[in-house]
Amino acid sequence: MDHAPAARRITRTLFVAQSLGSAAVIAIFPIATIVGARLSGRAAWAGVPAMVYLLGSAFSAFAWGSLMDRWGRRGTLITGTLIGAAGAALAGSGIIVKSFATFLGGSLLMGAAVAAVQLSRFVAAEVHTAAERGRAISSVVLGGTVGAIAGPLLAGPMAALARRFAIDELAGPYGAALTLFAIGAAVVFIWLRPEPRDLARAIAGPSPASVPAAGPARPIGEILRQRPALAAVLAMVFGQLTMAMLMVITPLHMKDHQHPLTHISFVISAHIVGMYAFSILSGRLADRWGREPVIATGAGILILASLGAPLSPQLVPLTLTLFLVGLGWNFCYVGGSSLLADQLSPVERARTQGFNDLLIGLSSAAGSLGSGIVFAAIGYGAMGVVAAAAAAVLLSLTAWLQIGRRLPTPSLP
Repeated sequence: MDHAPAARRITRTLFVAQSLGSAAVIAIFPIATIVGARLSGRAAWAGVPAMVYLLGSAFSAFAWGSLMDRWGRRGTLITGTLIGAAGAALAGSGIIVKSFATFLGGSLLMGAAVAAVQLSRFVAAEVHTAAERGRAISSVVLGGTVGAIAGPLLAGPMAALARRFAIDELAGPYGAALTLFAIGAAVVFIWLRPEPRDLARAIAGPSPASVPAAGPARPIGEILRQRPALAAVLAMVFGQLTMAMLMVITPLHMKDHQHPLTHISFVISAHIVGMYAFSILSGRLADRWGREPVIATGAGILILASLGAPLSPQLVPLTLTLFLVGLGWNFCYVGGSSLLADQLSPVERARTQGFNDLLIGLSSAAGSLGSGIVFAAIGYGAMGVVAAAAAAVLLSLTAWLQIGRRLPTPSLP
């Protein structure tokens, strides 16, 4: 039976859901720190909403993975996007009534929602054969590019609409986020058919020798004792860590060098383009070259960008290096996601991939916190060296995986 049309329809639906979820978050991203400082009354607490959002995303990822096994992929994604709509409503109401606690509660729910949406890349992977998984994952990740464009375009008009109704203008973008999450839930409910979990089981092809073809799911610890699975997870974790360290602190570095907000926004936009716009390329290369060479390429790009970012505080060099940071992250993210999907049987995928995204979220939070500490203590140049060192660890892990593949397997007596 030809399952290709259903797989393509599922992937297109997940791309739309990813685009809507990404646009919802990016619409409110620029104002979260402003709201945090205003509602808390302390400039030092401006980053608290982002921290709460990241922790909500990190700690819910494993729960979403477990729920995907119980409720199915479709039911879990619908629930996740509806929670995102509720979170946006709660955060917006927190702005209107000037309640910092209410605003943080909404940020927590939105972070949890995004964790569910981000797992959709693995859902796309499992309904394709191993030879097509890289492209399937990259097609969904590409939705981040749409979000990067649509989110900022919606934020301004929604703020103006809020002013027209005598509502705090900062609540307007949260209205946009609510709408986008709600549309995402409707898209998944209507078009994500058949249930991807069932289709994945129907088209399951040959697996690596280390993956059991049948039987109960292996414990996560046992899975991660397999060298390819561990390398896949660490590729995404170290790629995220490197990116977070530079992305979070670069706006403050630029502000210290008297760059206007327009310059800072331009650099961050270039970074987001690097993160998502070349997903199709990285996915095709992962399927054609192999997962490990794509991860190694990403690590190399991250090292060069990390070392290059501190060399000049001017707009053009920073734009180029932050674009390369995003591109390097993309290669590690797509290559690592594809490699991890290859190592799991159908009954192991959702739970293990949720645990993987928990680690990614924690690494992002750690990178965000650590970047501020390093920057305050020894400056942006040292931050670049630390980020390059993290990427070098990733490059070493890729070499370790390649060496492991070439070692002969000892024969049993």
